[in-house]
Amino acid sequence: MALDKLLENEAHAEIERINAEARERAEHVVAQAREQAQSMIDSHERSLKAAYQAGLVRARSAADLDSNAQRLQATDSLQVQAFQTAEQYIRSSVTAPEYPQIIVKLIAEGLQVLPDAAVVETSAQEQGAVHQALEQLGQSLEVRVNDSVQTGVRLVGPNGKTSIQNTLVGRLDRVREELAPQITRLLAE
Repeated sequence: MALDKLLENEAHAEIERINAEARERAEHVVAQAREQAQSMIDSHERSLKAAYQAGLVRARSAADLDSNAQRLQATDSLQVQAFQTAEQYIRSSVTAPEYPQIIVKLIAEGLQVLPDAAVVETSAQEQGAVHQALEQLGQSLEVRVNDSVQTGVRLVGPNGKTSIQNTLVGRLDRVREELAPQITRLLAE
């Protein structure tokens, strides 16, 4: 029986060795799996953080663009409103007592460019101011009503082929592009 015991002991020892080897391999496989899983988790977390940061950058950029667009729209709206207010003020000034003095200057400037002018055109509302201005200037030009000429005058040459228009609203329109950046800067301040 000693041989049986010896064989049985050897078989148990072999089984123990195989079990120990299997446990060792299993622990090694589990450790590798854990490392791979942790690596995947870390990689996924990095991806999520990067995506989150990119989303924040996009959201901030979109908000900045929207804010700038709204600011530009507000500035444009205020500029339009400023020019409309200025034009309304100019149009209302035609009834002011000092308006004939303004017309004197507008006619005098026009005569410098077109000295042989024969006719002054102006709106019906400004006709009285033009007559006063011509009297002050010592000029005896024909005055015609042309309601398309407002807040100033148009001087017409003797043959009717040459003319020069000098109006306050026209001047405002000419300086609009020059004034726009200054108005924008003032609004920003």
